[in-house]
Amino acid sequence: MKKLFLIAFAASFTLSCTDNFKELNTNPGKLTEAGAREMPFMFSRAQSAAAMDRSFYQTVQNLGADLYAQYYALSVTSFQTDRYVLTPDWQRRFWTVVYANTAPQLKAIIENAAPASGEQALANILWVYAFHRLTDHFGPVPYFQAADPVEQIPYDNQEAIYDDFFKRLDQAVADLKALGSGTQVFQGFDLMYNGDVNNWILFANTLRLRLALRIAQVSPDRAQQEAEAAVASGVLTNNGQNASLAKSLKGNDTHGLAQTAAWNEFAMSSTIASYLKGYNDPRLDRYFQPDVTNGQYNSLRNGLPPSALNNPRNNSSQNSNIGTYWVTWSASSSAWTPNLEARQHVMSAAEAWFLRAEGALNGWNMGAAAQECYEQGITASLTQWGADETAIRAYLTSTALPAAPGDTENSPAVAATPIAWAADESTRREQIGVQKWLALFPDGMEAWAEFRRTGFPKMYPVVQSDNADLPSGTFIKRLPFPIVEENNNAGELAKGRALLGGPDNAATSLWWDVNE
Repeated sequence: MKKLFLIAFAASFTLSCTDNFKELNTNPGKLTEAGAREMPFMFSRAQSAAAMDRSFYQTVQNLGADLYAQYYALSVTSFQTDRYVLTPDWQRRFWTVVYANTAPQLKAIIENAAPASGEQALANILWVYAFHRLTDHFGPVPYFQAADPVEQIPYDNQEAIYDDFFKRLDQAVADLKALGSGTQVFQGFDLMYNGDVNNWILFANTLRLRLALRIAQVSPDRAQQEAEAAVASGVLTNNGQNASLAKSLKGNDTHGLAQTAAWNEFAMSSTIASYLKGYNDPRLDRYFQPDVTNGQYNSLRNGLPPSALNNPRNNSSQNSNIGTYWVTWSASSSAWTPNLEARQHVMSAAEAWFLRAEGALNGWNMGAAAQECYEQGITASLTQWGADETAIRAYLTSTALPAAPGDTENSPAVAATPIAWAADESTRREQIGVQKWLALFPDGMEAWAEFRRTGFPKMYPVVQSDNADLPSGTFIKRLPFPIVEENNNAGELAKGRALLGGPDNAATSLWWDVNE
């Protein structure tokens, strides 16, 4: 069935999807040792899984964070997550991604590679990348004993997890710098940088900067310390350093978003349409395509009820699918063709510039003033998506504001956020949030996390919420723990729920989410 595409990625040391968390962590035959021959394959497998491979992309990311970030809205009645109805099995699948397909491989590399080696450093960086996405969905998660051969896996609070993130990244960068700039690690198997140590250093430091800003409101001193250290050590600054993942038809390791787009079950959200259309943003025709019936850029509000989705104007064919980078329309066959081998975006220099802009507003040493960082971020993103210098200059000085998207709800403009650098600090923070969200596209996981942390960009409330914990006008804050944990890790699950500081539902804020 196309909507639940479950073909596994065929590679050495692949672990099958499993509901049995306890068995996964007690079977002595699962990746307890790894040698130089096995490690490269294991790293590739973990790398593909951590970024959400094709088998899991739709149910774990597209029907969740991508909607909550309001990049897209659902155009079919088959699913209800756009109205905040959660599907427990999909929450379990995210845990499969991390605890079955990522963590065991990485832990085996970390424990078997030579101390301070490049292999160990890259595995630690990828470990942080994978787990920060998981904990930023759920909150407390099993972390310090993840992939250990024990029967019950303890949950750890986010503050402790983040502390370990920073320590791992700091040590990994130090180890990589000690190797020398010409060193190659996992060359031929590293799907992101093909083993280029210099780029891995920049990626790790930018990830450290991202996580530092994440905790800025709950641990400002630590956040400043980590952010300044990351920038001083070197972060992404140009598009030639951007992180993206090679995809391939071999082993069915293809692009999950491209395949999902070909099924044509979501469309451009009215929130992003309001910004892109109002700004006359040159990324509009790169991020999305006109509808195939009349050539207009049409959008949908998030959370439309079935009665509204049955309106012909809200039909999938009359709304904008994502851009030709991911999928193309064939009029002759009336079908979408996915670009399954398109590289999958992971992290960009534009994000690093916007993080630095916010840090500079906080009074931190980001190596440049806030306005310079903000404008460099816009320039990097527009350049990444093909805008020329004339278009970039016009955008930076534009007086345009978000516009009414022209949807069936007759929605007004979602906000009045200007583009050109404002005079007051509150507007500047909003501008950074909006432009960073635009530049993060299509990474809904990171965009949703930043929306919860900052409250930016301003978004439309969902038209209808069918989740009693999320009344009209509120936004989803997290995902509940998977039901499978009640069967396999019940004692520790109860302790994990206690660490939440609120009910185990979608309305409880995470540790770093203090924005109201």
